[in-house]
Amino acid sequence: MKIAIGNDHAAVDMKKELIPFLESLGHEVVNFGTDTKESTPYPMYGEKVGEYVASGQADCGVLICGTGVGISLAANKVPGIRAAVCSEPTTARLVREHNHANIIAFGERIVGVETAKDILLAYLNATPLDGRHAERVQMIMDIEAKHMK
Repeated sequence: MKIAIGNDHAAVDMKKELIPFLESLGHEVVNFGTDTKESTPYPMYGEKVGEYVASGQADCGVLICGTGVGISLAANKVPGIRAAVCSEPTTARLVREHNHANIIAFGERIVGVETAKDILLAYLNATPLDGRHAERVQMIMDIEAKHMK
């Protein structure tokens, strides 16, 4: 699987641990985040990863900032993106299965590295479900399309 990853200055340390972890699982990781702790605006990284995932160049994305919230909000402004913030594995699995989330986000200030790995495993091992879940995701996409006019 090809995974786009992005982060701001608040999440450099976590990203540096998660990239090798994802690669050890056999995934290709494309890094869109900063590699320094110099203050940098999270919206640009959310947008870059969102655009890359929405274009189909990556299968999914991972976003990390202090809380995961700001960077996911930026990604969710890109049409076709469903980024979800998760602080534990069960939600990570469910957002993939039920909401077809194509980006997972979390905060370095909120979860530790081992929890982040568990979140990633739950998300990556989940499969989007059909039926009523796919119908609801389509409703979300219809709302997005309606407001893009």
